[in-house]
Amino acid sequence: MATPSDTLDKVGAGLDALDVPVEAHRPPIWRRFLKTGVPPIIAFALLLGVWQALWASAILPEFQLPAPVNVWNELVRSISTGEAFEVLWTSLHRAVFGFVAAVLIATPLGLLVAKVRVVRAAIGSLLTGLQSLPSVAWVPAAILWFGVTPSTIYFVVLMGSVPSIANGLVAGIDQIPPLLPRVGRALGAGRLASARHILLPAALPGYLAGLKQGWAFSWRSLMAAEIIATSPQLGVGLGQYLHNGSSLNDINMVIAAIFLILLVGIGIELLLFRPLERAVLRARGLTGAL
Repeated sequence: MATPSDTLDKVGAGLDALDVPVEAHRPPIWRRFLKTGVPPIIAFALLLGVWQALWASAILPEFQLPAPVNVWNELVRSISTGEAFEVLWTSLHRAVFGFVAAVLIATPLGLLVAKVRVVRAAIGSLLTGLQSLPSVAWVPAAILWFGVTPSTIYFVVLMGSVPSIANGLVAGIDQIPPLLPRVGRALGAGRLASARHILLPAALPGYLAGLKQGWAFSWRSLMAAEIIATSPQLGVGLGQYLHNGSSLNDINMVIAAIFLILLVGIGIELLLFRPLERAVLRARGLTGAL
């Protein structure tokens, strides 16, 4: 007959087992490719088929709806001449520098808003309002303040991304169980140690969501700034390349630019944010969401 002590030991062992993440069986590579790689390929093929059918039906004139092969030829031309790499580098290095600066600004700002009531009361609603404000609205003001210079570009990128990152961190911290900060204080953790070792790790899912949204907003802000603020001093980025196609009434160039902009967004998601998201979920034992 089991004693009460034996029963408690079994219950404790069962609770400990619940806390241990269970590694899900990883399917073979070919099966993962069929699950994650084939559907986008099929969707892209269907999109090309619909596009080709609409062009063949001549519903719209050629200068409004070109053939897919003509857009492909424009992409090949821009790649062979090096123009595509030049505009990609110009926009990408601006986006990366602006996003890194936004992270360095938004992270301490988000911590202050989340943990200091006076700061939240003062600027919490302002951050939310700035997040909903279209970034393109900042471009005319930035041109008047800084001129058609790189400062205008980076200012617009920061104003588009900082509120999203800060609000994401605030939302993540608000969902942390109150017990965790109290335990940290009981163990002697100061404000900086608590923020580094307790708040940021516990708020990582919300923070990561804010980073993803912040990158999307910074990329959109950059394109808006490059389309409107054009100058030889700024060079030619993707936004300027798109604007040039519109000015020349070259629909092939316009759609090629849109494709390159979309390609960068998808690439950053697949190469950076999705692996980070999977690592965070796997570390928390949420393998079913992968």
